[in-house]
Amino acid sequence: MAAGSASDPKLAELTAIIAEIRERVRARHPSTMDGGLPLPDLLPVLHARDVAMSKVASIGTVNPRPPGLVNGIAQGFKKLVARALDWHVREQVEFNRAAMSCIEAVLEALQEANRTSAQIAQRLAAAEQGAAASRDQREHWERWRQEWEQKLSTNEIQFLRSVADLQTAYQHRATLMEGNFRGLVEAQHSDFDVALEKATLDIQGRLWKDLERIRGDYERLIHTELRLVRQRAALVTAAAPAAPAVQAAAPAALSFPPLDWMKFADRFRGSDQYVREKQRFYVESFQGAPNVLDIGCGRGEFLELMREAGVPACGIDLGEECVATCRAKGLAAERADLFEYLTGLADQSLGGIFCAQVVEHLPPERVPEFIRLAQQKLARGGVLAIETPNPECLAIFATHFFLDPTHTRPIPPPLLVFYFEEYGFGSIEVHRLSPAVESMPEVATLPEAFRSAFFGGLDYAVLGKRLA
Repeated sequence: MAAGSASDPKLAELTAIIAEIRERVRARHPSTMDGGLPLPDLLPVLHARDVAMSKVASIGTVNPRPPGLVNGIAQGFKKLVARALDWHVREQVEFNRAAMSCIEAVLEALQEANRTSAQIAQRLAAAEQGAAASRDQREHWERWRQEWEQKLSTNEIQFLRSVADLQTAYQHRATLMEGNFRGLVEAQHSDFDVALEKATLDIQGRLWKDLERIRGDYERLIHTELRLVRQRAALVTAAAPAAPAVQAAAPAALSFPPLDWMKFADRFRGSDQYVREKQRFYVESFQGAPNVLDIGCGRGEFLELMREAGVPACGIDLGEECVATCRAKGLAAERADLFEYLTGLADQSLGGIFCAQVVEHLPPERVPEFIRLAQQKLARGGVLAIETPNPECLAIFATHFFLDPTHTRPIPPPLLVFYFEEYGFGSIEVHRLSPAVESMPEVATLPEAFRSAFFGGLDYAVLGKRLA
């Protein structure tokens, strides 16, 4: 134990010497450059050189053998043979020694190349360290510049954003103020337009009412004056000697054999739908009437329109088949003569009278009587509408009028208007209906003025309101 302790310092000293030698060898024979790049390893070549040198040195020597007679004789013989062959291998030994010298020079050159490479690597490492420091400074400067530019850009963006926010707020405020102002102006303008339109309509309504009232008063005054004139003329006539009365004989009624008048109406007047669409024109004039009488109701087209409009209406007709057709449709109708029926009604009991394609069947002297009866039975403001063929249209004589054998004589529009005025109707309107050009396209080739004067509406209607 004591011997081991005493040898420890020596062992440590020996280990240190070995390490120092190793470091010197490494310094003399470097194996890697700085940065980890390996250099050519020459130790195997050195070992091979040492082995070769030992072989060269052993040429001409004899291997040692243990002492003894036989071994001594053998060793002496070997030495004799070696001296005898010395002249033969001398050139080979010199060549081997020259080759080893060459190898020594090559190894020394390689060692010097390694040391030079190591020095170059050290210098490159130092230069790289300097470049790294310079690169670090440049990178730091670039980073600082980028950060400064970024901060500058950020500040500029924030400033511009603040300016934009202020501008947006100002624009929004200005837009709100402008919108409020525009809304206020538009509201005032709208209120003004509404008030103006309301005032205009009110004034216009009052004007039309006043005009209607004035027109009615004027027509009633004219009617009263005419009645007074007729009364005065009657008094003068009564004072004169009475002339013998001559009773005009009524023309004998024409008698026709039984015909299918429904088929006749379908062929020459038109279908229910066609007639109903033509008569829809009158619905507005009778809207709101308490009760309406349709004289000559036929198949009930006008009664159907009144039912659709919610106006109470009934009809009369001489044809039993027509009355049956109306009743089958759920319409109020009865068979009666218009003079007998009107005479049996109470005065001012009707709100409206509609008579289409009837008066042309009456004797001319009975048309005024019919209008007088209608005026008696209508309430004040009641409407009388009479539709009949238009003799102003020459086409009516070539086609429609004489197709019906029960027609007596057409009534010109001015004459029918005169009857209306004579028996106390006002607000008289004349409407030309069913233009001839619709059923006779050839008429379109005529000049416009001539066509309007002589080929206008095939029918016409006169509408009037009872004045008093």
